Amino acid sequence: MRTVIQRVTHASVTINGTCKSAIEKGLLVLLGIEESDDEEDLEWLCKKIVNLRIFDDEAGVMNKSISEINGEILVISQFTLMASTKKGNRPSYIRAAKHEISIPLYEKFCKRISEMLGKEVGTGEFGADMKVELLNDGPVTICIDTKNKE
Repeated sequence: MRTVIQRVTHASVTINGTCKSAIEKGLLVLLGIEESDDEEDLEWLCKKIVNLRIFDDEAGVMNKSISEINGEILVISQFTLMASTKKGNRPSYIRAAKHEISIPLYEKFCKRISEMLGKEVGTGEFGADMKVELLNDGPVTICIDTKNKE
């Protein structure tokens, strides 16, 4: 699993002109899933995201997690994160998981993040043409790949 995590002041996802989900202060998580990803990757990544200390404490130091600030999370499926650009100029998405693997893992990921956070997370719609808007706060943008845990 590969993620791009952005600390945001607000974020939303719109599908066919209708806002599907919107959050205020928190994290926008773009999630890419590949064929070899499993429940272990999912659990490790969810724990990492919920405990990531990228919010300012009283001294202005990034020292608080999403839970500590009572923030919100919006999770968007993003198969293009699995792009390979090694050959030519047209990205290959061969590493992106097929729907029968990625949809259940995406749904489990959202459920697990929600359980850890103690509140519902916002979601997009798997496979839809989504318009994502955000105001990156900082800016703070972090990439995490479960294939690089160590």
